[in-house]
Amino acid sequence: MSAAIGAGPQPSSGSAPDRGPARIQAAFDRAAVEDRAALVVYLTAAYPDPATSRACFEAAVAAGADVLEIGLPFSDPMMDGPIIQAANQHVLEAGTTVAEQLELVAGLRHLDVPKLVMTYVTIADTRGWARFADELAEAGIDGVILPDLPVAEAGPWLEQADRCGLATVFLASSVSTDERLAAIVAASSGFVYATGLLGVTGVNAVAGDVTEALVARVGTRTDLPIAVGIGVKDRASAAEVAGYADGVIVGSSVVRAAGEGSAAGAPERVAALVTELRAGVAEG
Repeated sequence: MSAAIGAGPQPSSGSAPDRGPARIQAAFDRAAVEDRAALVVYLTAAYPDPATSRACFEAAVAAGADVLEIGLPFSDPMMDGPIIQAANQHVLEAGTTVAEQLELVAGLRHLDVPKLVMTYVTIADTRGWARFADELAEAGIDGVILPDLPVAEAGPWLEQADRCGLATVFLASSVSTDERLAAIVAASSGFVYATGLLGVTGVNAVAGDVTEALVARVGTRTDLPIAVGIGVKDRASAAEVAGYADGVIVGSSVVRAAGEGSAAGAPERVAALVTELRAGVAEG
């Protein structure tokens, strides 16, 4: 995939900031200097197949993704809607192991954007907190999103993440109490993930007024960037959210683009959508 697809960061020249939270912060800072929100693009690792998956990640970055969120498939992804669930199941049925997924992730080191893994506690706990943190660090990952990890029970993971220089992003929702929001922002690093609606990904549109109010509540409690995901699917919704958030996270529609046609055309479909989303965050 040609780097001329869009305005995205190009392969590393070795001058990137420190990895982990600092690298994530730098991506948001660069977007802010350009007077726009950062674009965070989610894709499922090894979907629809490992080679095509790698090409899709490369296409997303070339088209303007500021941050990559890499999904490690899990059989019961409670946060993910039907599109990402189907992608997860496809990868699992193909027999692609977590080790093979991480090998794919390590092969993305040349992409000069921060990368976060999004998966579930069962994956991390089964491998062991220390081993999982080591594996992610060795693969060049900067942070982790574990949506089913309660903040109150996160101590063992945070210890290992800190040891390996990994950011941990926690989720805040509109029904989070003030006490819970305080705990979420205290435990988070890299950025805070504000959920655009209650429910799973890829089903409904972002709840504008409610989400904007949530971002404001979180913003009074932290200096970390705040990115909104769940419910953002196209240029218009990306522009709307970019009007009040530091970052815009898009997943289901990008995964759909990767899998809705031939594997050969997947990178071009992903690039076309990410180009539109990048335009949206600039408009916002």
